[in-house]
Amino acid sequence: MAALRLVDRTGEFTIAQVADALGVRPSSLYNHLSSKGEIVEAMRSLVFREGGVEDGHPGPWDQTVRSRLHRYRACFAAHQRLIPLVTAYTVSSPEVMGMYDELAETLRTAGVPDGQLLDVITMCDSIVLGAALDLAAPDEVWAVDQARSPALIAAIQQAGSGRQRSDRAFELALDILIAGISNVADQSS
Repeated sequence: MAALRLVDRTGEFTIAQVADALGVRPSSLYNHLSSKGEIVEAMRSLVFREGGVEDGHPGPWDQTVRSRLHRYRACFAAHQRLIPLVTAYTVSSPEVMGMYDELAETLRTAGVPDGQLLDVITMCDSIVLGAALDLAAPDEVWAVDQARSPALIAAIQQAGSGRQRSDRAFELALDILIAGISNVADQSS
């Protein structure tokens, strides 16, 4: 998709740029998509389809959630500049809403009360999108020579770097998230 290529390159797009990339007039795009928001939704759907996020994962709820969030992170790690755009528009694509429907049902099955489902889903989004952005961080995120606290110095020295550090932090975040979901479910029963 032309818009996604523009976003991957520059972090933004205009209708005129997309039309130019497709060799059509901007008015022609409006025959297919009525707004910039619809184009963003089309990109979100494409990224989810490419990453297989909408495909369910049979099994225990915690494995299903973990597997889905791994795929979700991989999708946005491949298109990090899309993250600010998708967070600026309401999720409305039937495909993407289907993924959220499945996630809500999985969490409900785990015992999360309906009144907290969207809170937990929002936490999942926050962890995944932050972790996807973390993959773009420099290998050395914190300057050890500027740290003053012995605790921070030790943490930086032991953290590793690059993808290894980011993956380890994501796994820890998922462990904490899953434990938190279990705790919420236990409190509601």
